[in-house]
Amino acid sequence: MNRLDYSIVVPTTGRDSLRLLLAALETATGPRPREIVVVDDRREGDELALPRGGAPVRVVRSGGRGPAAARNAGWRHATGSWIAFLDDDVLVAPDWPDRLAADLLGLSPDTAACTARIEVPLPAHRRPTDDERGTAGLATARWITADMAYRRSALLAVDGFDERFPRAYREDADLALRVCLAGYAIASGQRVTVHPVRVSGPLASVRAQRGNADNALMRRKYGAHWRRRVGERRGLLPRHALTTATGAAALAFGVTGRPRAATACAAAWAALTGEFALRRILPGPRTPREIARMVVTSALIPPAACWHRARGELRHRRATHPAPHALLFDRDDTLIVDIPYLADPAGVRPVPGAADALRLVRAAGIQLGVVSNQSGVARGLISPGQLAAVNDRVEELLGPFGTWQVCVHGEDDGCVCRKPAPGMVRRAAAELGVDIDRCVLIGDTGADVAAALSAGARAVLVPTARTRPEEVRHARAAAMVAPDLTEAVRMAMAGPL
Repeated sequence: MNRLDYSIVVPTTGRDSLRLLLAALETATGPRPREIVVVDDRREGDELALPRGGAPVRVVRSGGRGPAAARNAGWRHATGSWIAFLDDDVLVAPDWPDRLAADLLGLSPDTAACTARIEVPLPAHRRPTDDERGTAGLATARWITADMAYRRSALLAVDGFDERFPRAYREDADLALRVCLAGYAIASGQRVTVHPVRVSGPLASVRAQRGNADNALMRRKYGAHWRRRVGERRGLLPRHALTTATGAAALAFGVTGRPRAATACAAAWAALTGEFALRRILPGPRTPREIARMVVTSALIPPAACWHRARGELRHRRATHPAPHALLFDRDDTLIVDIPYLADPAGVRPVPGAADALRLVRAAGIQLGVVSNQSGVARGLISPGQLAAVNDRVEELLGPFGTWQVCVHGEDDGCVCRKPAPGMVRRAAAELGVDIDRCVLIGDTGADVAAALSAGARAVLVPTARTRPEEVRHARAAAMVAPDLTEAVRMAMAGPL
C-alpha cells in the first residue's frame, strides 16, 4: 500500500481544546503527517504554547480574518499532497491517521476531497437544548470542514476558500460546490470524529442570525436554489420576513392612530412568534430557564435575520455567480450515438464518458435538461410512442433529466421551437426555474449554438464528423469548442465562457 502524504491544518482562536487535539494526534497510530500547521487567527496575543514532539508543528498567523482566511493561510504553508482540515475543538480517534489513510488511499484522481462522519454527543439523561440541537446539525451537514481532507491540487485549482465568508459558516459548502463545479467528485469517508457541543450564551441563537449575510453571498454566487445544491431544506427567512413585517405594521398603525389595524397586526405577530417559540420549546428540556430563553429569542430572531440578510444583500450586491444553474444537452451525437430516426430503445448507446460526466453535474447540484430536434415524427418515420420509449431508455442509462424539450416538427413547418430557434431553450429554462443566462447548451451542431445564443444562454460545441467547419469556426468565436462531452461539461461548469 502506498504511504499517505498529508499535512494537517488546524485554525484556532487559542481555545484550550487545541492542546487536547494536538496531544491526541501525537499519540494516534498510523501514518504521520508531514506537518501540522496551526493557524493562529487571533488579531493579537502571546505566542501559542504548543506541545512539541512527533510531527513538526508550525504556527502561522492570519490576523483574525476568519476561518476561511485562516485555512487558506494554513494550506498554502503546508506541503502535503492531501490537506486534512480539523477544527481545534474536535476529538479524533486513537487510530485517526489509519482511518484517514483508509479513506484517502485508492481514491480516483478526479476525487478532490473526502468527508468524515461527524458525531455530536448529546446528553442521555434529558432532552437537548436549542443550542445542543444546533450543534447536532453538524452531524448531517454535507461538507463540513470540522474534519475534511482535500487534495492540494484541487485547492490550487479553485484558489481555496472564499475569504468573503468571515465566519465559520457557509465557507465550507462554498468551497465544496466550487470544487464540484470544477469537475471533481467528493467522497464520503468512514472515519469518525467527535464534535463536542458548543458552549454558548443566552443570545447565541440571535447572534447566529449574522449567517444570513453569508446566505446572501451564496444566493449571489449560486442562484435562488443554492440551498438545494448544498443539500438543505428551505430556510425560515420568508417566515421571519412575514413576522417582522406584521410587527412593524403593528407599530406603524399604532403610531398613526389606527388601533384596529394595529391590533390585527399585533395579533398576527403574536401568533407567528408564538408558533415559532413553541416549535423550539417542544423538542427541548422545557425547563423554566430554557422556555424563557426561547420566548425572548423567538421574538428577536426574525428582525435580526431580516436585518443581516438585508445587510448581506447590500454588501454583496456586486458579487457574481458565474456557476451555471442548468446544463442542457442535445440528444443525438451528444448524449447518445446518433442512429438516424432511432425508433428502437435497444439501439440507445451513450457516447463515451456520458454517464460519468452527468454524474459530476448532478453531484454539483446543477439541473439537467435535453433539447432535441426529432423531425422523424413529422416525416412519419417514427411514432410519438417510439420516440418516448427511446427517451425513456436514455434516462434508464444516463439518469433523470429535469426537463425534456423535443421538437417533432419538420424543417418547413415554421415552428418556433426547432433549433436554431430559441423556443426549446427558453422553455427548458422556464421549466427548470432558472435564469436563461445561467444555462449552458452542449451540442454538436451550429443549430445548437445558435439556439442557445439567440435565447440568451451560453453554448459549448462538441464537433463530430458531421459538424461543418464553418460551424466550428463560429463556435470558437461566439461560444466554446470542446473535444468531447467530458471536457464540454468541465468547461460549462467552470463558469463564464
